[in-house]
Amino acid sequence: MARSRRIEAMSDRLSRASVVHVAMLARLALTDDELDRMTADLDGILDHAQDVASLDTAGVAPTAHPIALVNVFRPDVVRPGVDRDEVLACAPVAEDRRFRVPNILGGASPTSGQATERGSAS
Repeated sequence: MARSRRIEAMSDRLSRASVVHVAMLARLALTDDELDRMTADLDGILDHAQDVASLDTAGVAPTAHPIALVNVFRPDVVRPGVDRDEVLACAPVAEDRRFRVPNILGGASPTSGQATERGSAS
């Protein structure tokens, strides 16, 4: 009996068959109770969307966010970095003033002196 009362309370705008079809498209396996609940929930969502659509927004400027956002990034200012020799002193293996890392892509590893530092040739 409770189920039939819920179905009677649903709007005619959204049928249970429509919800079954959408659930099938979404590959959702819904029980009869879930279908009834989803039909009522989706009908409520459509009612709310209709309420929003009926609002007079003639004087309201379009917006992507309700609150004005401010850039929270710090200014891009050049500042001194860490000394290369200090950093390389902490590395497990360093070679030619660069980090030495294992070859992971296969093939022969470059010989010392063939690899170049960014912006300069060895």
